[in-house]
Amino acid sequence: MKEKLAEIKAKAEEALSAAKTAEALEELRIKFLGKKGELTAVMKGMGALSPEERPRVGQLANEVRDFISKELDEQKSKLLAAAEKQKIKDETIDVTIPGTRPKKGGKHPLTRVLDDLKDIFIGMGFSIAEGPEVELDYYNFEALNIPKDHPARDTQDTFYINDNVVLRTQTSPVQVRTMEAQKPPIRIISPGRVYRSDAVDATHSPVFHQVEGLVIDKGITMADLKGTLEMFAKKLYGEDTRLRFRPHHFPFTEPSAEVDISCFNCGGKGCRICKGEGWIEILGCGMVHPKVLKNCGIDPDVYSGFAFGIGLERVTQFRYDVTDMRLYYENDVRFLDQF
Repeated sequence: MKEKLAEIKAKAEEALSAAKTAEALEELRIKFLGKKGELTAVMKGMGALSPEERPRVGQLANEVRDFISKELDEQKSKLLAAAEKQKIKDETIDVTIPGTRPKKGGKHPLTRVLDDLKDIFIGMGFSIAEGPEVELDYYNFEALNIPKDHPARDTQDTFYINDNVVLRTQTSPVQVRTMEAQKPPIRIISPGRVYRSDAVDATHSPVFHQVEGLVIDKGITMADLKGTLEMFAKKLYGEDTRLRFRPHHFPFTEPSAEVDISCFNCGGKGCRICKGEGWIEILGCGMVHPKVLKNCGIDPDVYSGFAFGIGLERVTQFRYDVTDMRLYYENDVRFLDQF
């Protein structure tokens, strides 16, 4: 039995010195010290020894067990130290090597043009007003002189939440809320998202953006509207830009007009962008209808004003010669990188 214990000690010492992983160490612990291990098997046979031999063999067995346990701990410490050293080596950073520069982002084209519009109108004394995108029917339609039977109320054009609540189809409700809360003079633009039940194609989307403007004061005329829009167009598209006003109808303005700009690509000579006409439709505008002023508590005999609505996607398409507005929303990096 003494020879067997000496053999176990020698085998354990050799195996432990060769172990290179924590898993190998655990296997050796089980092999020698486990419930069915070699040392345990020897100790179970001590009952057959004489009373004189039993203490000496028991002492030797304990020494072997302590030796194996100590060797296990020492080898485990060596492996942990080696692993930590390798980890530090693997994670060492050479600070002299040039770093990888993160890709620099940029403003979305819609944001770029919106910022330009804000700068242009703020420079003319306008302030920015905002309002809810989920709007009451009254502010979206009735206060803007759009009666119950108007085609704009058709559910094919408007997203109705219930009979009295809609997703706003324009940012004009912000103008109404501003006129109710603020006495003239008023000079604001109201940029924001709007919603209409349109099928998605190159020129339509159920979600898009408008920038509407409103000026209310004493003595405001169409000449003021014309001068404001001319300033806007020249600042956005260049000093050579010309405007053309065409009669139109909007329920909330009277008189009303649609505004064309001379084609920025061909200068009015005719090209594929303006479809050979030399002009591009850009916005709608007009003098605020007296009934709208009354609805907002403003005396139309004392005050007058003008309003206009600019489609942000439309002016951005013209600005950057983009033919498909879906590109604005698809987040294709190849498209966005161009800006």
